[in-house]
Formats: sequence, C-alpha cells, structure tokens
Amino acid sequence: MTLHPVPRPGEVDPSPAAIEPGDDRPRRRFASSRRIALAAGMLAAVVAAAVGAWTWWRSAPVERYVTAAVERGTIEDSTTALGTLQPFEFVDVGTQVSGQLRKIHVEIGAAVKEGDLLAEIDPTVYQAKVDAGRAQLLNLKAQLADKQAQLVNARQQFERERNLMKAKATSEGAYQNAEAALASATAQVDALRAQIQNIESVLRGDETNLGFTKIYAPMAGTVVAQIAKQGQTLNANQQAPIVLRVADLSTMTVWTQVSEADIGRLRIDMDVYFTTLGQSERRWRGKLRKILPTPEIVNNVVLYNALFDVPNPTGELLPQMSAQVFFVSARARNALLVPMSALKPVASAGGKKKRQSAGEQGNPGETVPAPAAANDGPKPTPYLVQVLTPAGGIEERNVTVGITNRVSAQILSGLAEGERVVVGAPRPTKPGREQPRTRPPRLS
Repeated sequence: MTLHPVPRPGEVDPSPAAIEPGDDRPRRRFASSRRIALAAGMLAAVVAAAVGAWTWWRSAPVERYVTAAVERGTIEDSTTALGTLQPFEFVDVGTQVSGQLRKIHVEIGAAVKEGDLLAEIDPTVYQAKVDAGRAQLLNLKAQLADKQAQLVNARQQFERERNLMKAKATSEGAYQNAEAALASATAQVDALRAQIQNIESVLRGDETNLGFTKIYAPMAGTVVAQIAKQGQTLNANQQAPIVLRVADLSTMTVWTQVSEADIGRLRIDMDVYFTTLGQSERRWRGKLRKILPTPEIVNNVVLYNALFDVPNPTGELLPQMSAQVFFVSARARNALLVPMSALKPVASAGGKKKRQSAGEQGNPGETVPAPAAANDGPKPTPYLVQVLTPAGGIEERNVTVGITNRVSAQILSGLAEGERVVVGAPRPTKPGREQPRTRPPRLS
C-alpha cells in the first residue's frame, strides 16, 4: 500500500494519482527549475573565478615577471687570465768544468746562504795540471836566475872592453864581441821572463778550473730543483751543465698569458689580484709591472706574458703554482647594482623622455678606476630599464650606467635602492591554469 500526502486547500496534488493521464506540465516545470538553478551556479562560479583572477593580477605583480631588486655592492670590470708562479729572483747553478759530480752537499728544499758549498766535481785532472804548471814555473825561474848571472858577467866584460877601447888598448873586434854577448844575455833574460809570464797565466787558469770543481751558492735562498745527480759525468765543453737551482721565495712573480684580444685593456701599474687552486677564497694583490713584447703562439692563439710581483713572507706560494688572475680596469664599492639583463639600449638620444619619481637619483657609491691617464675611467652610458611600480604596473625609466661586467651594472642615476626591475619575460602559468590575457611588457 502506498501513502500519498494529502494536499492542502488550494494546492494541486503532486502525487502521480492526482495527475491526470496525458498531463506533463508539472514535469516540464520541474525540469525548467533545475536548469535555472544549474545556470545560476555556473554564473556564480565564473564570477568568482574572474574576481579571483583580477585580485591575483592586482595584488601579485612581482610573480608575473622575472624581477630583481636594486641592491648595493661592489662591482669590478676585470680581465681574466691564467698564470704561473715563479720566483722573482733565482739562479741556475751550473759547472764550468767537465768531470764526475762527486758530491752534492744539499738537498731540495734546503735553505742556503751566499758562499755555502753546494757540490764538488772530481778535481784529480785539474789538480795534476796545477801541479805541472807550478813545477814548470819553478824550472823557468831557475833558468832565469842563471841567465841573469850570465847577463851580469856580459855587462862587466863589455864595460872592460869599452874602457880599453877608450885607451886604445884593445881591438875593435874584441869590443864588438863583448857588446854582442851583452845583448844576447839581455835577450835571453827577457825571453825567460816572457815564458814565466805565460806559464803563470796558464797556471792561474788551471787554478781557477781547480776552484770550479767546488760549486758555491751565488745567492741566499732555497734549493728548489736538482737537475744533475751525484756520480753523473758532466760535460761543459759545449754548454754549462746545470746542477741546482737556488731561488729567493720571499717574492714571487706571476707570469700571466693574456690573449691578443685582451692585452689592449692592460696598463702598467694597474691593480691585479689572483687566487690559487688550493686557496680559492684568498686573494693576493699586486701591480702590473711589465708586458713582454714578444708573444707566444699556442695552437694558433697569440698570447702575451704580463708580469707582476707579490710578497711571499710566509712561503705559502710555491713555484709552478697555477693562478687565476684578474686585471682590474675599474672598481666601485657601495654602488647600486642591477643585473645586465635588465638594461636595454636607448634607441636614440632624442627619444621620448621617461618618467622619474622624486628621490630616485641613485648614489653611485665609491668608484675607484684603475691607475691610468686622465679621463680614462668608465664613461656614463644611458640605458632603459623597466621598473615595477607600487601600483603593480610597468614603467620604463632612463638610467645612467657606469661600470659594467658580464653579470652586473653600476647605476649612477635613475633608480633607488630596493626598487625591482624586470629582467625577463612573464613567467609561464602552471599546467591547467589559463594565462591571464594581458599585453606583455615592452622590453625595447
């Protein structure tokens, strides 16, 4: 049994029993009500979505673009190159005589003073030459003494003959024989003296070569290399063989190879610093001392050697260390900085003037150009940037740029610290989310 509600007076009975056969008006009215309710709900959802999109558009302009804040910092315009550390002063200690390297008295890393004995060559041959020369010199000196005695006798004989000749008590032939004997004795003495000088000269050379068999330190420093080995036979007939290298490590020289494209940016006495592989966070600073005019060509690349010196009192820097070198053309501290991607070149000098708010002149900070001729510092350059306004819009603005590098630019005027500049196009929306239809910012 099915129970049906009893209709009130004036109401139409909605039950199926009360509907006459063939009458579908109540069903049509019911379906129409459902369509109206569904349409109203969809309209409310669309209105809510539109209001939400508009609110997001107005309240979060920063999220729609890639932006960066104007910040203060230090900027450098520099030229980068690779270098190698060498001692500022060093000597390759060699030998001037040939022979066997009999003894090496020092090791690599040993500290030596000027005049310290470093190594010895076998002196046997050179000692024998010195002994032979000394003996020959003694023989010649003995001969000289004999000839000097004969010279005295010849001079006395000549004096007697001359006196007799004056008294006409001797013959002309005897006088002439005495005169010839005196001249011969004098010549023999002079010849022996010349031979003695020659032997003395040869002996001095032999004694010098004998002294070269002992190798002494020519300067104070550290033994940084040992080229020859103990017991090795050295031949000095063609060139002086190198035995050791002594270097003063208190000052190091950085030999930097700079490409021909960058060598024009370098100037003598400009600031330069470098880092090493072992201490990349520490900087050693100096001044550019010299640019060698003769280049080196490596794989068809022309490279010039630029040299500068750094003190090394603690000995942390060692020969042959690799260095990442930075030649500083200009530097600014406490400067307003923006990314380079935010700058757009000005189309023409007479273009449309952009709006600037009061108080937007930036403090250029402390600019320190490298030492150079007058008026050789960085020249201000006009650019355009796009700035996010407090109202959420985009404003193009003229700025003046000072020092630039591959990453950042110094702002001399036109921006204030904390403002945000556009550095890229609008960000893409997430999958399934429709990108708000708007005109993209004009980037040029």
